[in-house]
Amino acid sequence: MQRTEIRRKPRNRFRNLLPFWLILPTVVVILAIQVYPAFYTVWLSLHQRQPRGWDYVGVDNFQRLFRMGVFGESVGHTIVFLIGYTTLTLVLGFIIALLLNRKLKLSGLYITVLFVPWIIADIIVGIVFRLLVVPDYGLLSGILQNPAIFPPNGVSVLTASRPPSWFGGFPFPPAPAMIYLIMASAWRALPFITLLLLAAMQTVSNEIIESSRMDGANGWQVVRHILIPLMLPTLVVALFSLTLGGMNGVGMVFSLTGGGPGTSTEVLSYLLYVLGWSQLEFGRAAALALLIAVVNWALILATLRITRVEERSH
Repeated sequence: MQRTEIRRKPRNRFRNLLPFWLILPTVVVILAIQVYPAFYTVWLSLHQRQPRGWDYVGVDNFQRLFRMGVFGESVGHTIVFLIGYTTLTLVLGFIIALLLNRKLKLSGLYITVLFVPWIIADIIVGIVFRLLVVPDYGLLSGILQNPAIFPPNGVSVLTASRPPSWFGGFPFPPAPAMIYLIMASAWRALPFITLLLLAAMQTVSNEIIESSRMDGANGWQVVRHILIPLMLPTLVVALFSLTLGGMNGVGMVFSLTGGGPGTSTEVLSYLLYVLGWSQLEFGRAAALALLIAVVNWALILATLRITRVEERSH
């Protein structure tokens, strides 16, 4: 009996530890690619590179970052970009989802074609859209630079400066390059948002819509009082998904405008790239990365809170 119990104990220990050994590779990967870089970023934000090594500077990197004039300008550019990008993508995605929800002929083909931009990398999309407006030989440059269409001298997207601001130092109205960047980014994100809204739209019961039409509601009233309230949790998720993507995306800015002309399209994510890899200011870049991370966490928590409130209300 004693020998049997001794043999069972190692087997029981192995069975108890088996779940740990199965998830250990995943834990190691998470520690290597998420936890360690996060702590290293915090360490970098508190240090500054010197010829003799790294010196502890405390919050000096944050103070230097806030004193940079380009930082405040980048915050304004980021706000303008996010408002334009999210609004344009959500409106177009909702309209296209409404059209596809009518179950048109070849709707499957339309959805397949619509999904093509989503599988193209940001860098490639930026290069293609840049080639469209390159002066003299771009496909759209002849139209944009035509004074009869865009008086008085036409528009050069990649070189035109920002118009005088309406609100002091806030960068509005934006430069033509910022408007073009918003349009290109919306084109890239439109397929995913459209399919997300279409899926939510198809969960709405046709009986509710038909009964509202029998009560005399027109198309706009159905959309405003039935579809939008029932789709509100999905709309919130789509909004914050677009905001997070626009806040952290750098590939489109890098390949389309390079932050220019001047600094008229230099958003926070591109400023982070410039500080870290162009100026090699790793301390300030890490400080900016932490600030962006705080904004990301705030957006995520707000999304979870709003969706929970909506689920309770329904």
